[in-house]
This record gives sequence, C-alpha cells and structure tokens, in this order.
Amino acid sequence: MSNWLMAGLLFTPLALATVSLLLGFRQGRALSWLGMLLQLLVSVGLWWLVRHEGGFYYTLAGWDAPLGIELRVDGLVVTFLLLTTLVASGCGIHAGFYLEPDRPWQRYFWPLYWFLWAGLNTVWMGGDLFNLYVGLELITLSAVGLVALGGQAEALRAALRYLLAALLGSLAYLLGVALVYGQFGTLSLADVAGQVRVSEHALLMRPALVLMLVGLALKTALFPLHGWLPPAHGIAKSPVSALLSALVVKASFYIAARVWLEAGVAVASQWMAQLLGVLGAVAIIWGSWLALCQPRLKQVVAYSSVAQIGYLFLLFPLTFGVEASVSLHAQQGITLQVISHALAKAAMFLAAGNLILAVGSNRVEALAGVSHFLPFSLFSFGLAGVSLMGLPPSGGFAAKWMLLQASMASGQWWWIMVLAGGGLLSAAYVFRIYKASFLERDEQDHFYHPDRRLEVAAMLLALASLGVGVSGSQVLSVMAMPFEEVQ
Repeated sequence: MSNWLMAGLLFTPLALATVSLLLGFRQGRALSWLGMLLQLLVSVGLWWLVRHEGGFYYTLAGWDAPLGIELRVDGLVVTFLLLTTLVASGCGIHAGFYLEPDRPWQRYFWPLYWFLWAGLNTVWMGGDLFNLYVGLELITLSAVGLVALGGQAEALRAALRYLLAALLGSLAYLLGVALVYGQFGTLSLADVAGQVRVSEHALLMRPALVLMLVGLALKTALFPLHGWLPPAHGIAKSPVSALLSALVVKASFYIAARVWLEAGVAVASQWMAQLLGVLGAVAIIWGSWLALCQPRLKQVVAYSSVAQIGYLFLLFPLTFGVEASVSLHAQQGITLQVISHALAKAAMFLAAGNLILAVGSNRVEALAGVSHFLPFSLFSFGLAGVSLMGLPPSGGFAAKWMLLQASMASGQWWWIMVLAGGGLLSAAYVFRIYKASFLERDEQDHFYHPDRRLEVAAMLLALASLGVGVSGSQVLSVMAMPFEEVQ
C-alpha cells in the first residue's frame, strides 16, 4: 500500500503538470481541483499509515544506496506532505478565481504549480543529498516561472534576480555534496550520518557542511542573503506569493535542518551554531523593522517573511552542545513554527491580495475605510497576524513558547530577548495595517468586492494557523514513530 501512496505523491503531480500544459486555464483549473482532492486523499492515507505502523525507508526498484534512490517517510515527512496539500490547495483554489483566465500566459500557472508541488514532495521524502538537490531545483525553476507570470518588466527583473540567487545557492550546495561523496563514497544522508559518527576523517565533512549551509541559507533568504526575496514575493501574484513564502523557502531550510541534525552536529563548532543563530536574530529584528516602514502592503508582508525566517535559524544554536531533551524541545518548537508560519503567511498573502483587489492599489494608505465595507479579508489578515505575533492560542505562540523554554534550559537566555522583541515588532506592523484600514474615508462604498470564495480560502488557512496551537501535541505525537525497511 505504501508503494502506491508514495507513487501518487511523486508521479501524480508530474503527470498533472504535463497534461495541464496541453489545456487552457479553465480546463487546467478543473483538472487541478481534481488533482488537489487526489493529493489530499493520498497524503491523509500515508499519514494514517505512518501513525499506525511507523516510518520506513523505501528504495526505488529495490536498488539500495549508494546506487539507488532512497526515499524516507516518517512522522515529520507526512506532516510536511499534509501541510503542503493544505496550503497548496488553498492557494490553488484562490488562484482559480483570482487570476485572469483570458490572459494567454496565465495558462502556464497550472503546469508550474504542479511541477512546484512535485518538487516539494520530492524534497520532503528525499533520503539522499543529490535527490534533495533535484527536488530543490525543480522547486526553484517552477517558482521563478511563477514569479515571471506577472508579465510586467518589474516581475521579470524580480524573477531573474531570484533565478541568479537560487543558482548561486545551488552551486554552493552542489559543491558541498561533491565533497561529501568524495569523502564518504555515498550520498545517502543516513549512511553519511553513520560514517561521520565513527570516521577518523569526519572533520573533512566541515567544509562540505559550510558550503551546503551557505547555499541553502541563500535559497532560504536568511539575512544578509535576503535581497532577492522582497522583490520576488512583492511583485508576484498573491497566490504565487503565498506559495513562495509558505512552502518554497521552507524546502531549503528543511534540507539544511536535516543535514545539520543528522550529520552536521557531529562536526560543527559552537561558533557556527551561534553565527547562524545571530543571523537569524538580526533577520527577525531588521526584517520586522523594514516591514514596519514599507509603504506598499505586499512589501510589508514580504519583509515579514524575512523576519519570520529568522526564527527558524534559532534551531542551530538550540540543538548544538545541549542535552538531548533540550534539542528535541527546540526541534519540536521549530516544527510548529514552520507549520504555523506556512499557514499564517499563506493566509496573509491571500488576504492582502483580496484587499489590493478591493481598493485597486497596493499602497497602505489606500486601505482607508476598507474595514467598514470589507471586514472579512481584513479579519483573515488579522488572524494570520495573531500567529506571527505569537499570541495564544495560535501555533506561533506554541512554537515560541517551546523555543523560549529551550533557550532557558540551555542557558542561552539572549534568544529570549529576540523572541520577545520580534513579537512586539510583528504586532507593530500588523496593527499599522489595521490603523490605516480604520481611518475614515467617506460613507460611500467605492470598493470592489471580491468573490467570496477568495475570502474563504484566506480565512480557512488563517483559522488553521490558530488550530495548530490547540492541537500542537497531536501534530508532534506522530513524529516519534519507529522505522522499518521497505523495498
């Protein structure tokens, strides 16, 4: 059964991408909605299987590493697969009504959308470093194409800038992979991790680790390598921006976290861990400040992504040189942060797109009076902001609380100030949007009212980000499942 489920997650998106290339926008939309339902059923089925029978490794065609392609399925993987299904489906439904079907280039949204989904599933399940690279490149090329779908010169410039940064990051990562293969003779992450712990030459892994982390940090847009992100996320269509912020940048961080936790901790140094944490802390403060100062709504949300990415890199100092229980606590906190941020940021970008569509402008001051006539999208924006601020009962609160506990237990009290300061700055830029929307314009309704289905997609994702905080223990419980080998 697991074979069919995994095949559905890997090959069905590729098949849908290929077929939708032959269809127009409306036909591609109908096919994609059917595909979303299929992906939901398969993701839930695999999640149920892992929850009741445990995780497993799967080697394609029975060829074991280092010759074969190794796939890994565990509690974290199925959680990310289900998260991808929820977020991508919400963004896809929104895009079906948000994009203009009569524009000729919009028909390419669905092929790129499904290629992106296939790349994400490949990264979540990839068990070897090169296969992770292949999935990451599929994601990058699809994301660049989606940014360019805006059609304007500014969108093309942002897409080209994104492409160049992503290729530079890929080059650094691939050089690190080459060093790993030259040293250990395998690209299986599990095999590399096993050899690092016993090899006398494990320190030769350190240059490879540095190269891979630098390349992945560039793809994740960690400060100061974030310059490509605000233009790309700010100019892209709102459903595309939601996909990029919620899922695409998480894929490169996911690889960095797995490499660090499975093989990197054994060869890293304290200064490496602290440096990554410091860069994350600067990203939180600097990104939040820039979000507070932006005159355009989508740029506010884009710079908010720069800030929220910073929280993820607190994983590195909070899992190095600490007790196993503290490291596990930090890992669980980061997992909840990734999930809640993906749902909240997708909801925020979709709600921002609805507000821009309603007022006919991307300027923050153009929101004056919108609260009186279009409260639904504004409420969705605020609910997403609750999670970004880390207020209860949101998933953001549960994640930051666990990170705070890990900081205290490890004696790294300085991260507590970063967590508190980031929450306050998040509140400042969210309330700035609300302040602008509550300014009185006049008593007449001059706003365009978007399709209610656009508002429902944003609201459901925002509510899901709050639900993560309530059901956090259930989300984390599936991550401790044992492994078994499957051929």
